[in-house]
Amino acid sequence: MSDTTINTEELGEKIVRVIKTIYDPEIPVDIYELGLIYDVFVNEDYDTKVLMTLTTPNCPVAETLPLEVEEKIKSIKGVNDCEVEITFDPPWSQELMSEEAKLELGML
Repeated sequence: MSDTTINTEELGEKIVRVIKTIYDPEIPVDIYELGLIYDVFVNEDYDTKVLMTLTTPNCPVAETLPLEVEEKIKSIKGVNDCEVEITFDPPWSQELMSEEAKLELGML
C-alpha cells in the first residue's frame, strides 16, 4: 500500500511541474503561481482531476487553457486519464497568487 501512496504523491509532483509550464497569456506568470489551480487529485488508477479557475469568466483562453492543462497532464508517463473542472467558487483574486508571482509582477 505505501508504494501506491509514494507513486501517487510523485505523480502529483510531476503534475504540478507540468502545470508550472503553462502560462496565462495576459500575465507572464504560470497558472500554478497565479493561484488558478485549486486542487489536483490522483486516484489509485492514476486518473487525475484538476480543479481550477480562470482570472475571469470572460477570460480569452476559457476554451483553450483547460484543454492545454488536460493534454499536458495526459502526456505524463503514468497518468491514465485527466479531467479538468473549472469553478468560479471561490472567484480568483490577487490574494491567491504566490509570493513569487506577486514579486514577478512588481506587487511586493
